[in-house]
Amino acid sequence: MNVILLEHIEKVGAKHEVVKVKDGYGRNYLIPKGLALVANKPNMARLDGLKKQGAKKEAVIIAAFKEVVAKLAGNKISIAAKAAENGHLYGSVTAQHLSKALADLGVEADKRIIEMPDEVKELGNYTATVKFHPEVIATVDFVVVQEDAE
Repeated sequence: MNVILLEHIEKVGAKHEVVKVKDGYGRNYLIPKGLALVANKPNMARLDGLKKQGAKKEAVIIAAFKEVVAKLAGNKISIAAKAAENGHLYGSVTAQHLSKALADLGVEADKRIIEMPDEVKELGNYTATVKFHPEVIATVDFVVVQEDAE
């Protein structure tokens, strides 16, 4: 089944792209959720209009995300965690911890768009990637410090 994607879907295709998907996936998931349209003649004719409208909205969204990335640039985020004397953490620092630290800076980033280094289980400096948009990706430096035991 050929469909026109109305949103960017990871591992399927980009927004406004015509892709071939399995019938059940298109009919039972993509179309009812409003993520795609059937690629028939009337919808293909609407595609150019959708692209023009989408390009204007996309430019505004990308500009907003670039402002957020500029706000993050140069900021070193500190995350406090409980650790043993040798610097090994009791547990680990996750994307959720980094999301909360970013929220304290005034940047809303869902934990699902944050890609952490493999495992953060020791004190030290790390770098994470935040995918705000397929075209706007920020790298965030953060340091894991010992939580005060008071």
